[in-house]
Amino acid sequence: MDQTGPHTWPSYLLCAATLIVMGIAGVDAWVIAASGLVWIGSIWILTLRPPPPQVAPQQDPFRTDKMSELIEFSGTPILLVDHGRISVANRAARKLLGKHIVGQDMRVAFRHPEAIRLLDKQNGGFTQIVGLVRRRDVWRMNRKVLSDNLSVVELLNQTAEVDIARAHTDFVANASHELRTPLASIIGYVETLQESDTKVAEATKHKFLSTILAEANRLQSLVSDLMSLSRIEAEKHEQPRERVDLKPLIETASRDAAGLERVPRLTFNLAAGLTVLGDQRQLEQLVRNLVDNALKYGGPDGAVNVSLSRTDNDEALISVADQGEGIPAEHIPHLTRRFYRTDPGRSRASGGTGLGLAIVKHIVERHRGRLDIASQQGQGTVVSARIPLVDGKAS
Repeated sequence: MDQTGPHTWPSYLLCAATLIVMGIAGVDAWVIAASGLVWIGSIWILTLRPPPPQVAPQQDPFRTDKMSELIEFSGTPILLVDHGRISVANRAARKLLGKHIVGQDMRVAFRHPEAIRLLDKQNGGFTQIVGLVRRRDVWRMNRKVLSDNLSVVELLNQTAEVDIARAHTDFVANASHELRTPLASIIGYVETLQESDTKVAEATKHKFLSTILAEANRLQSLVSDLMSLSRIEAEKHEQPRERVDLKPLIETASRDAAGLERVPRLTFNLAAGLTVLGDQRQLEQLVRNLVDNALKYGGPDGAVNVSLSRTDNDEALISVADQGEGIPAEHIPHLTRRFYRTDPGRSRASGGTGLGLAIVKHIVERHRGRLDIASQQGQGTVVSARIPLVDGKAS
């Protein structure tokens, strides 16, 4: 707007009022005229000077309200720390640590020595925190300093990665132990035969060779199961597409697992016409493992019932039931772990590798199914696999 306009009229009005008062008071006309010229000239000169530039208020480049909007829906827990207190916590952070952390002192909110040490560093950095929320969880804490009093803290959950690394370490250790045991036995007996100064009795020689053969077969079974497990895990994200009729597959695989001597112990109750999308080779292995376990641990003469039925949820239910001693309840949640055995001595004596149910579990998971184990001591064990039927219907 023009500076000589509405902004200056009060000054002119005040000037005119003053001159009128001077005239009424009897001041000489020349003095009044001179005063009026000076006053009006001064106002006019002042209005010609440009106004001082408007200085915009200094804006904080890290406005917390804007940053709050930016990080709110991030899946990673993020916190803004202002003067040592948590000024902003996004939704993921509030869910992890609780809504009460906003406004708290950072050291009080975390109460962890590693976190406190990181907060005391002037240049930020990162650290690993164990037990932040639960006893064994693992988090990486990153801290970036934005200004003298403002920093951003990011929390990355590394529990899964640590668990996987631990599982791999345990697996290698267990596999090494399982491989070392039969190898040590084979080497020991062979060295005994080679270093014997006198002729070994035929009976002793036969016993040694039988043991070597049994340990070699056990070693072969272990390597075969390890390769099977590795192959199944490599394919676990590929859903099978082959249509498989379960009744003939289950009957054939069960008889193969039993062999001629143990086939009479099998009883069947198989519904016809149940088809799934599956990998035929893996489904056969699933049935063989379940039947073999039931025959081994179901008593020397106990019957093993193999059944196939359709559930109310349009699933094929494959069940193998034995009449053995049963399994204590505390062992059941761990049975599908690799190399887990309720009775290691008995399992090794019967030729078990400790991988049978782990393989079954991975096969069932690849077929988008579910594995259930039910057992009561003195009443036997039932292992069941549920696999979705083709199009949710029996064919």
